[in-house]
Amino acid sequence: MQSTAINQEKIRKMPILIALLLSGFIGMFSETALNVALSVLMDALNITPTTAQWLTTAYLLTLGILVPISGLLLQRFTTRQLFIASLAFSIIGTFLAAASPSFGFLLIARVVQAMGTALLLPLLFNTILVLIPAEKRGAAMGMIGLVIMVAPATGPTIAGLLIENLSWHWIFWLPLPFLVIALIFGMIYMQNITEVTKPAIDWFSILLSTVGFGGVVFGFSSAGEAEGWSNPKVLIAITVGVVSLVLFVWRQLTMKQPLMDLRAFKYPMFVVGLLMIFICMMVILAAMLILPLYLQNGQGFSPFKAGLMLLPGGLINGLMSPLMGRLFDKYGPKWLVIPGLVIVAATLWLFAGINPASSVVFTIVLHSALMIGVSMVFMPAQTNGINQLPLELYPHGTAIMNTLQQVAGAVGTALAISIMTAGSKSYLESVENPLDPVHLIPAFTQGVQHAFIFATALAIVGLVIAFFLKRVVVRHPQEGSMH
Repeated sequence: MQSTAINQEKIRKMPILIALLLSGFIGMFSETALNVALSVLMDALNITPTTAQWLTTAYLLTLGILVPISGLLLQRFTTRQLFIASLAFSIIGTFLAAASPSFGFLLIARVVQAMGTALLLPLLFNTILVLIPAEKRGAAMGMIGLVIMVAPATGPTIAGLLIENLSWHWIFWLPLPFLVIALIFGMIYMQNITEVTKPAIDWFSILLSTVGFGGVVFGFSSAGEAEGWSNPKVLIAITVGVVSLVLFVWRQLTMKQPLMDLRAFKYPMFVVGLLMIFICMMVILAAMLILPLYLQNGQGFSPFKAGLMLLPGGLINGLMSPLMGRLFDKYGPKWLVIPGLVIVAATLWLFAGINPASSVVFTIVLHSALMIGVSMVFMPAQTNGINQLPLELYPHGTAIMNTLQQVAGAVGTALAISIMTAGSKSYLESVENPLDPVHLIPAFTQGVQHAFIFATALAIVGLVIAFFLKRVVVRHPQEGSMH
């Protein structure tokens, strides 16, 4: 992909970035805002928790299927075409969701929404990599971090407010005009920043990627909901997914023009960055699922109050991202990532002692510290890894990272819920009368504590890997030449 052929001098970078960041913010807001509304939707649409969970699972599944082929799409279509298509899907999906009369209708709307996000996220990352020279890239990636973290942080709080005062439909009506504004702004200012090379489409690779990543995400998501690991549906989905992924990897390594160029794995800092991102996503999504659950079911807070308690941490994380970006540009990744993982591991270990008597201040301070630690790890590890890739591997590198983030999210939440359930079950088995309601909250508390111990262990694994980090020095940023 010869992006350098585009005249960089004539490109107005700021309007392009504004259009992409605004769209990304609304997309990420829509993704997380619905989580708080799941219990309300169960009553309104008369559905079970397992059925309601499909609103999140279907979204993740669509991302898991479409993001792997984003590298191909970035080379077959212009920046403007992909931007307009992603916004069109987001607007249509959001409108359908806002007007949904039933669960089935809402589920289809969520899939259409996810199609928009699946196109937008890789486009956003690739645009930053092409437009911004490597020595300034940390600050630019920090701005993406601001958008990607503030949106999920504010989503639950705003959604809680809308549910209490209006209805769940407003979770979708509210962002709709902003998406339309982003589309109009992008149509006026968006420029094509890469050359279209139209590589051949290998449909067999697309099939293997779809079945592989889709099977793994579906299997882990199902295990985390209510199916359990022994359910045949879960075992078949994960087995078929893993076998398809092995075949997918083999095919990519034997093709001249692979769908996903796995040569990116030859670059050691890319691999280390990828492992850090994978562990980070598992920890973040496990914590983001378990903590609100405990605040509502274990401590009796309303969805709005639970969202409000997690708001400071999310905002701090978003605001720290640009600062971490500038520090990364100046000092490199190691002096941020290692202390960051120490903070993450320490806060998760303290969270493993959470109980019904834990104060609001305890939760807010620990959650804020966790989010600061995450901001020190996520963006520096990601940017350093991508920086080592040559220019032609940027679309593939971003596709690999974004795909594995979706897989990590599904795996992390599934393992956290399974460990939480097993912890609760073992508590109930140790008491004389497990059916007595008095044991429910202590059992739930033990399950949550076990899940946080699991997250602590993950963070410690990440800390060990972080010692292998080295700063990537870029000699020719425009040519992607590294040493």
